[in-house]
Amino acid sequence: MKKILLATVFAVAQIATSLPVAAQTPSAETNNHGPEEFDEIVVTAERRSTNLQTTPIAATVMTGEDVAASGVTTVDQLQFISPAATVNNFGQGIDFNIRGIGKAEHNTQTTTGVITYRDGVATFPGYFTAEPYYDIARVEILRGPQGTFVGQNATGGAVFVTSQDPVINGGYKGYVQAQAGNYDAFSAQGAINLPAGDTFAARIAFNADSRDSVYDITGPYTGDEGVKTGSMRLGMLWEPSENLSILWKTDYNYLDLSGYPADPVNATNGMFDITANAEIMGRDRFGRSVLSINYEFANGTTLRSVSGYQEGRTEYRTDLDGTSTGNNIFGDAVDETIYSQEINLISPDAGKFTWILGAYYQHDEYEFPPGEFYIGIPTGFYLLDGTNPKETSALFAQVGFKLSDSWELELGARYSESKTANDINVNQYGLPLTQDQEAKFDNLSGKVALNWEVNEHNFVYAFVATGFRPGGLNVPVGLGPPPPFEEEEVTNYEIGWKSGWMDGRLRLQLDAFYNDYDNFQVTVGYPDIPVFGFELNNPSTTEIYGAEAQLEAVFGAFTMDAGMGWLQSSLGEFFAVDPRAASFGACDPETGPATAACINLAGHDQTYAPDFTFNLGLQYEFAVGEGDTITPRVNYGHVSEQWATLFQNEARGDLVEARNVINAQVSWKHGTFFTTLYGSNITDQHYVGAVNSGLRFAGAPMLYGLRVTKAF
Repeated sequence: MKKILLATVFAVAQIATSLPVAAQTPSAETNNHGPEEFDEIVVTAERRSTNLQTTPIAATVMTGEDVAASGVTTVDQLQFISPAATVNNFGQGIDFNIRGIGKAEHNTQTTTGVITYRDGVATFPGYFTAEPYYDIARVEILRGPQGTFVGQNATGGAVFVTSQDPVINGGYKGYVQAQAGNYDAFSAQGAINLPAGDTFAARIAFNADSRDSVYDITGPYTGDEGVKTGSMRLGMLWEPSENLSILWKTDYNYLDLSGYPADPVNATNGMFDITANAEIMGRDRFGRSVLSINYEFANGTTLRSVSGYQEGRTEYRTDLDGTSTGNNIFGDAVDETIYSQEINLISPDAGKFTWILGAYYQHDEYEFPPGEFYIGIPTGFYLLDGTNPKETSALFAQVGFKLSDSWELELGARYSESKTANDINVNQYGLPLTQDQEAKFDNLSGKVALNWEVNEHNFVYAFVATGFRPGGLNVPVGLGPPPPFEEEEVTNYEIGWKSGWMDGRLRLQLDAFYNDYDNFQVTVGYPDIPVFGFELNNPSTTEIYGAEAQLEAVFGAFTMDAGMGWLQSSLGEFFAVDPRAASFGACDPETGPATAACINLAGHDQTYAPDFTFNLGLQYEFAVGEGDTITPRVNYGHVSEQWATLFQNEARGDLVEARNVINAQVSWKHGTFFTTLYGSNITDQHYVGAVNSGLRFAGAPMLYGLRVTKAF
C-alpha cells in the first residue's frame, strides 16, 4: 500500500500539470440568483489563518451558515457532513472516530484520539458531549493524526468549533430566532454585537431548547420527560492598538436530557418502545472561560496565548439491563475540572522561511464523590469513589521552507509527556480495594511534508506524520496492582490533490492515506483470569488505509457539496477473550493459544471503521421578486455498517447497521426575515446510534418544524 501511495503521487502530479490553466482569478460579481464562485476557505489548523486549498491537510470546513443549512446542531450530526467520520453517542459519552481511530473505551483513563476544541481550547474528552451549536462562526473537521500543532496530541483527528467574535465598530447587529416543532419542541436563540468605542466590543448569545420525549417508556419507571437546555455565551474583545488583541469568552450550559433510554442490543421491540424499572436520568452542567491574547511585534512575528478554564458536573442514571424484568442498574456523578495554557510564537506569513514555536500544558481532574458511582446487580453493588488527575505538557515546532516559487518543504516535531494517577476506593461486591497508582508516558511525534503549488488552481502534497495517545491505568479487581495499558501510536502516509476549476465555480479535494496503528487500546478478558474485563494493547500493528474526496460547486443559484470516504482495516495477530463470555483459561495476547474462548482476531476490522461514508448537499435559490428568495435544500448522509467490538459477534449485537439520514429545508428570505420549514431524518429511519454495555441507543427519529429568524 505504501508503494501504491508513492506511485499515486506521480500520477496526481501528471494529471495536475496537464490540466488547462484557462481559469483566471475568480470574479467577485454575483447575479440575482446567487454567487458565481466560492469565497476562500480559511483553516486555522496550523495556528495561522491559511487557505484550505493550499494547506497540506484533509479537512472539512464549514461556516456557521453552512452548518445551520446542513441541519447540524450537535456533534452527532458531524458524521453526515464529513467523509470518514463516525459518531456513536451513548448518552453520557461518545465514540468519535475519524478513519477508524478515536475512542472505543468508556472510562476516564482512556483519552480520545479525536480532540474537540471550542474557541481554541480542548474540551472535556468524552463527557459533556451534547453542547449545542449556536452563533457559530465555523467548524473545521481535520482528518488524520494531529501530532504537531494540536494542543493535545491526537491520533485520529481534531474538530475546531469557533463561535462568532465581537466586532469593533460593527454596530448593534445580531439576530433573534424562534423555532417550534413536533414532540412539542420549542427553541429560541439569538445574539447581539455591542460596540463601545473604537477599541472595544462585546457579543452576547444564548440558546434554549425544550422538547418532549421521543420514547414511549412503560413499566414501573416512566420518568423520561424530554429535553430542557439553556446556554449562554459572553465575548469581549479589546484592541487598544494595532498590535494587541485581547479576546475573552465565557459560556455556561445547563443540559437536562432526562436520560438516555436503551434496551438490549437484540431486542425485537420498536427502538423507541422501552421498558424500565430503574431511574433514567442525564444532566450536564458546565462552564468554560477562554482568554486569547495576540501581540504582533514590529517585524510581524506574533506572540499568541490561549488560556482555558472549564468546570462541570455530569450525572447519569440508567436501567443497565434495559428491561422492566431485570434488576441491573448503573449511576454516576462526576465532577471534572480542566485548565490549560498554550503559548505560540508565529513568524510572519511572507518570506522564504515560516515557522512556529509552541508550548502546551493541561491539567484535567475527575472527582468521583462517595456513593455516586455504582453498578447494582441482584447479588450486590460495585461502588467507586476517589480522584483521577491527569497532566499533559508538550513542546512543538514547525518550519516551512520555500524551495522555489512552487515547492515547499515542511518539517514539524512535538515532544509530549503525560501523567495519570488513580487515588480511588472500590467496593467490589463486598470486597474492599484501594488504588494509589501513577503512570507516565512520553512521545516524540513529527511530520514531514512536501507541497507543490502546480499553478494558481492546483495544489499537490505528500507527507508522513505521526500521532500519539497516552496510556492509562486499570481499576483493581483483587489480583494485585494492575499493570497500566500503554500509549497508542499512529504513522500516517498521505497524499492529496486540491484544485479549483471553471473560473472558481468548482472546488475539489482528493486524498489517499495509509496508517500503521500500533498499540490499539481495547478492553478484553483479563489474560490470566478472563472472568474480569481488562484494558490492554493490541500487540500487533493494525493496517488502515483508504481514500477520500470532497467536491463543492456553485453555478449561480445552484450550489452542491459532496464527500466520500472509502476505508479498509485489518488487525494483526491478536488473541483475546470476549469479556462478555466468562472463561477461566489463560489467553496470551501474543501467542494464545487459539481456543473456542481465546480468539485470534487477526484480519478483523478495526472498531467504528465503516467501509464507506458519503454525504451530499443540494441547494437552489429562486428569486421571487422584490428581493425575496425561496431556497430549498436537501442533505443526505450515509455511514455504512460498522463493528462495535473487535470480536465481531453479530449474535451479541456487535454489528451496527448502516445509517442513511436525509435532512431537508425550505427557506423564504424576505428583507431581514428568514422563515424556514425544516426536517431532519425525514424518512424516519430507526437506526442504532451506539452500542454500549449490551444496550442499543437509538439515533434521533424524524424531527420537523418551523423556524423564524430576524436579522438586525
